[in-house]
Amino acid sequence: MRILLLMDPFIPVPPKHYGGIERVVFDIAEQYVKLGHEVTLIAGPNSKSPGSLITYGENGALDPKIDFKLLKSVFSILKKEIKNHDVLHNFGRLIFLAPFLRHRIPKVQTYMRYVNRKNIERFDWFSPRNLTYTAVSNAIVNTGITTKSKWKTVYNCAPIDQFEFRQNTPGDSYLAFLGRLERCKGAHSAIKVAKLTNRKLIIAGNISELPAEKAYFHQEIEPLIDGVQIVYIGPVDNIQKNELLGNAAALLTPVEWFEPFPIIIPEAYACGTPVLGFDNGGIAEGIEQGITGFVSTSVEEMTAQVAKISELDRQACRDKAISTYSDLKIANNYLAIYKS
Repeated sequence: MRILLLMDPFIPVPPKHYGGIERVVFDIAEQYVKLGHEVTLIAGPNSKSPGSLITYGENGALDPKIDFKLLKSVFSILKKEIKNHDVLHNFGRLIFLAPFLRHRIPKVQTYMRYVNRKNIERFDWFSPRNLTYTAVSNAIVNTGITTKSKWKTVYNCAPIDQFEFRQNTPGDSYLAFLGRLERCKGAHSAIKVAKLTNRKLIIAGNISELPAEKAYFHQEIEPLIDGVQIVYIGPVDNIQKNELLGNAAALLTPVEWFEPFPIIIPEAYACGTPVLGFDNGGIAEGIEQGITGFVSTSVEEMTAQVAKISELDRQACRDKAISTYSDLKIANNYLAIYKS
């Protein structure tokens, strides 16, 4: 099968640190090639591809406004490439598919964020041909589904071979927090849990460039970092994640927004590390209560669960990563949609 993968250009594929969608795209592309398929990746500058690569646009901050120069570039590339491929899978903006809605090629549009249902309804008016929408959790599917659109849930993945299973990490080891240091991700709540339980917390992630979020870090998080109980190590790559997550008693995800489905759940599980998360968005879909982690709704509830981390099953976490969230599993899930 000849697969055409399309990305927004703002973050290179794969990303060195931040960039969830870009990481998943590269991981499944590698699996496609290993399975004998041909891959063409359309992505931003500084990207890499296990197959062919076409670059366009510029790296930088995501602009919510439509860039018509960018659209023209995408349309031109797709018009040339679409006839040479068997399927078009778009991880970028939905509007990228607009000129090709009636084209016979199977098309997949993937969402890793809350869906604007009005955009789906607008596309419904044109009766798209061979278009399937996917989202990374049932929670996200439910934000976009309409009476005329076809949806499937395909979760985010982790490259299993890049993460070492550590079965014997003690339940009283440190806690970990991994994610963008923005209020919605809940680093402040993770710190509260650590202080209430007298546990060490290691925080990893990038500081946002958004003024309000940068102020959040410098005013509310940074003063609490003492380098002993509360430690900040900055952005991390997969090698560093392997150490951070594998040696942690648990990963804390006390999010305060409608979290689609964080890649850090499969990554933690691949190391055998359970997850304690707030019940927002797709978080609960990734946690088997009392087996691979605990779902909670408050700092106080999560604090009480920390004392029960040793009851969780690190082998079950690793097994879940392989059976449900591995890069090979998710690649095959997408392939099944392409073929259908």
